[in-house]
Amino acid sequence: MDNYPLIVSTWDKSEIDALHEVIDSGMFTMGRRVKDFENAFSRYVGRSYAVMVNSGSSANLLATAALFYKKTNSLKRGDEIIVPALSWSTTYAPLYQYGLRLKFVDIDLNTLNYDLEALKSAVSDKTRAIMLVNILGNPNDFKSIQEIISNRNIFIIEDNCESLGAEYKSKQTGTWGHVGTFSMFFSHHMNTMEGGMVLTDDEETYHILLALRAHGWTRELPQKNFISNKSDDWFEESWNFVLPGYNLRPTELQAAVGLKQIRKLPDFLKVRRENAKLFTKKFSNHPHFLMQKETGKSSWFGFSLVIRPHIKQERKKIVDLLIKNNIGCRPIVAGNFLKHPAAKYMDYEVHSSLDNSNWVHQNGFFVGNCHSPLKNNFEHLEKTLALIEISDGKTLV
Repeated sequence: MDNYPLIVSTWDKSEIDALHEVIDSGMFTMGRRVKDFENAFSRYVGRSYAVMVNSGSSANLLATAALFYKKTNSLKRGDEIIVPALSWSTTYAPLYQYGLRLKFVDIDLNTLNYDLEALKSAVSDKTRAIMLVNILGNPNDFKSIQEIISNRNIFIIEDNCESLGAEYKSKQTGTWGHVGTFSMFFSHHMNTMEGGMVLTDDEETYHILLALRAHGWTRELPQKNFISNKSDDWFEESWNFVLPGYNLRPTELQAAVGLKQIRKLPDFLKVRRENAKLFTKKFSNHPHFLMQKETGKSSWFGFSLVIRPHIKQERKKIVDLLIKNNIGCRPIVAGNFLKHPAAKYMDYEVHSSLDNSNWVHQNGFFVGNCHSPLKNNFEHLEKTLALIEISDGKTLV
């Protein structure tokens, strides 16, 4: 039977063997393998410091929290942060939890990242931070955004959880902000079961991240650091709490798998991009759907299809047809997050209209990409979408 799964596993025997090695060692909590994986990850992406955590959501929480504890120029409750209306829940939740005021800005219907004109008009003297989310592997236009910010005192937090390996002007995404976050959930470019990473080039921020990740204590900090006068007494420093932290630590199991996966990542990305060429050839000029327009060099998390604005068709009919034909699909992240009940708890304002975000919320979906060739899957999708006219007894237009 023809099918097109949303997700496939990237593991083979090497990951299973790595797990067994950890199990045989009897040491599961954060240790040497985590540090080795952090070093390998920071080298691959091209940043000075990496802090592994238990999920991409935790990475966003840690990245946000760290900016509140810098000695100078720290964020404060009530500060304004600009956010795209289209993203995942845990892009926004840490911002709310730390008392920031969210300003929601519309997205571009083609790139699914910020509408740059809307972003430009949204930036004000009150703006202290901008959340940049690279949607479905697609980089933001960082050059234009840097020009918008100019010399203003604005932090960039880069949520790169969906976009590991993407590049803009030969520089990887996740390296453009003061902090960049990554996810290694099962469905992402590399898979450590659960897992996330925060990267930065700022040493003070790195030390804050280390402390916050593990209870706010000093144990993982170097002797000379930016946040504590650490003594030579190992016993006292075992439980010396200097920040109100969390326990977001990963396990050695996750890191052991990560060390195997990151070696395979270049090949994973190569095949994903080859798949994207085929998908683009088939669907970039589709009469009924818009597909995401690449900015820079996407790592193609998945392939979005948004019903064109002049088309009169219910997304539900399309989704039902895809599922009936064994084609996995999902909404494009959370759509317009303000459409979700959780938004009522947040302190926010809406900048101008959110017409494009609303349209994607009601009329967008995406299908999967993976590390294996998808030529036959794309042909099955193309044939299935052609059935919409037949099943409805009318054309989409």
